[in-house]
Amino acid sequence: MENHAVDAFGSRRSTVYAPNGAVATSQPLAAQAGVRTLRDGGNAFDAAVATAAALNVTEPTSTGLGGDAFMLYHSADGEVGAMRACGGAPSAATRERVREAIADDRGLSRESVSMPMRGPHTVTVPGTARGWEATVEEFGRLSLADVLEPAIEYATEGYPVTEVVADAWTQAETLFETDHARSAYLLGGDRAPAPGETVHLQRLGESLEAVAEEGADVVYEGYIADAIVEEVQRAGGLLTAEDLAGFEVEYPEPISVEYGDATVYELPPNNQGLIALEALAVAEELDASSYAHGSAARMHYLVEAMKRAFHDGHRYITDPAFESVPPLSSRAWAKKRAATVGETAAEVSFGVPDSNAEDADTVLLCVGDDAGNVVSYINSRFAGFGSGLVAGETGIALQNRGASFSLERAHPNRLEPEKRPFHTLIPGVLERGEADWSAFGVMGGYMQPQGHLQTLVRLLDDGAALQRALDAPRWRYRESGRLAVEARLDTTVKHGLLRRGHDLEVLSPGAFGGAQIVRNDDGTLSGATEPRKDGTVATF
Repeated sequence: MENHAVDAFGSRRSTVYAPNGAVATSQPLAAQAGVRTLRDGGNAFDAAVATAAALNVTEPTSTGLGGDAFMLYHSADGEVGAMRACGGAPSAATRERVREAIADDRGLSRESVSMPMRGPHTVTVPGTARGWEATVEEFGRLSLADVLEPAIEYATEGYPVTEVVADAWTQAETLFETDHARSAYLLGGDRAPAPGETVHLQRLGESLEAVAEEGADVVYEGYIADAIVEEVQRAGGLLTAEDLAGFEVEYPEPISVEYGDATVYELPPNNQGLIALEALAVAEELDASSYAHGSAARMHYLVEAMKRAFHDGHRYITDPAFESVPPLSSRAWAKKRAATVGETAAEVSFGVPDSNAEDADTVLLCVGDDAGNVVSYINSRFAGFGSGLVAGETGIALQNRGASFSLERAHPNRLEPEKRPFHTLIPGVLERGEADWSAFGVMGGYMQPQGHLQTLVRLLDDGAALQRALDAPRWRYRESGRLAVEARLDTTVKHGLLRRGHDLEVLSPGAFGGAQIVRNDDGTLSGATEPRKDGTVATF
């Protein structure tokens, strides 16, 4: 077991323990919404939706009704399962039609056009409302109206904005172009709130009330659906009422690998969970854990494993309804990839063109209850406030997940009608024994599988306490081929990486993701939260 003495990072948090319930997420008021739901008789699934909905209000810079939702869980009756509420491209969105529309709008040649980061053509069918409803109805104890109540109160009665969220909110000052969008999210229609300043999101609160009263149908077939379609088409997009009405939630089988004595579960494609699993499998083939904790040698082999996993994942992972995905996490594949790793850094091409996903951010929450359920839940609008479009007077900002598509025919994630985009979001579940289960995740675009790898190695190979695993300095391999590290990484380790041929750059802590974890170890709940965010672990 490692020494738990305080290191150079100033978080000074400790792992939180609780007898009845724990909620870990990136905004304290949202965590309290989850605990309130548990106290009111809900289970971990109810609390997950309550927390996600509250984050829609208290951290609107990262999530919302206009995005997608995903869940991975271990239930009290022993099931490991998943929920995916992820919409696809509009049925009319062919590459040729989108290319033509963008070229005409911008006065460009069709050959020079690529998929934009913002705008109407990046809007895919939002899955959140159906995902929330399905989670509560299939797995919860309470009604959807019950679990949305805290979020509605925060939206209509107001709340003070936290520091990290306030900083992220400033992007909206230049993102939103319409008056109704700016008035929905900017104070006086022109500025983001300062830390500690109280805001009211009245229009969003009214939409949440409509969902509570009428169910998710109001988003897919009611007046909110009409507002979403009108907004996208007004801006030149192709989304239709039929696209919204046809959306359904899925329950895919989780995928997994064994790592040491543990089993790690992830979401299958179209999500990038396979990248995290391949990296773990390659790292184990390389025996990376045999090198000293925190050493340049161990970090080198973990980075090289991650490089191979990214290279493979970005070339094969796509919507499996359109193309099959090979078994990238198999032992045979890992053995083959590990054989390409040497003692010095290799040049391994990372991403593919037009991914637009490296630095996206979102929210993650983890919940555990006294019945034995643990839930990892993710809600996302992709990049901040998303596409820049807000659906009329609903206060619902629409996601830009379609920015991950490509307009190139040979691209693994080429745009096709009704296709789901490559999704960065990966909730995780960890089994360390029959009665030892954790829900976890690390947010932040392509940081997510890298954060999974580093957090799991800290937990499983080093025996780190939960909070210590999240506090540890992180690294991040970039599309540029450079290896980003935090400034507080030991200088000796930095020099060791340079000697092994890694091209280092130092980035601020905010570039290294947002992690949360809740564990149920034979009935004892514990949790930890990301020190680089505003978050907390709320318990009772």
